[in-house]
Amino acid sequence: MNCVVITGSARGFGFEQAKKFKELGYNVVISDVNETNLSKALDILNNINKDNTKAIMVKCDVTNILDLENLYETASNTFGAVDIWVNNAGVNSPDKPVYLLNDKEISFIVDVDLKGTIYGSNVAFKHMLEQGFGKIYNVEGYGSNDAMMLGLTMYGTAKRAVTYFTRSLAKESKILSNNKIKVCRLAPGIMITDFITHANLDKTEIKLSEKTKKVYNILGDYPKTIVDYVVPRMIKNNKNDKQILWLTNRKAFFRFLTAGFKKRDFFKQ
Repeated sequence: MNCVVITGSARGFGFEQAKKFKELGYNVVISDVNETNLSKALDILNNINKDNTKAIMVKCDVTNILDLENLYETASNTFGAVDIWVNNAGVNSPDKPVYLLNDKEISFIVDVDLKGTIYGSNVAFKHMLEQGFGKIYNVEGYGSNDAMMLGLTMYGTAKRAVTYFTRSLAKESKILSNNKIKVCRLAPGIMITDFITHANLDKTEIKLSEKTKKVYNILGDYPKTIVDYVVPRMIKNNKNDKQILWLTNRKAFFRFLTAGFKKRDFFKQ
């Protein structure tokens, strides 16, 4: 039976992916730095398709390559191989101009969002070369398409780099694995989770402007809506350097066009 490993999957987008993969018949390995959240997530996963699939949890800090090695080896030893590896772990940037971010805040964003993705990809790619197959999915975000906004400079910088890194690694995979390892990108768009209102592992609250809330109400979606679309395509995809895109330009245009008729408010008190 197939196995998927998802970093940063104790809640939010990663957890919704884990639930969908398990529903569709995958053994699932969730990971996070917060063991309490992991345990709660595992209890829920164990009740999904429980007769046909299994789930395990592994505490993992994606900025520590030894943790990532342990994550991969635990998954492989438990389920025989890792078919899909998702570098999902990420943190948001405090809503401040970049010159007001201190060195720890800058390092934290780069370490988790960029270096964590690089470390995870390197570990997965190395082991998938040994097993002869596999898929790696890296999560894009604001800035991947060169979008820019006050307060998101460092986050956007990291995500733009993630896109470049992923596409370049896919090119390497074409040469090194003859496309047997698929290195691909997930572009989920705007997700309505605690991620958009908190930074620094929930220690810093982000006050969204009314203008930003309006855009999020038009373009945003709950993770489950996005996951129901992207996960089946992640499974079916057999192409290297594939981008699985949720919020297409056409979809965004249609939403702005119909915003006056379809009132959505994700921020009701």
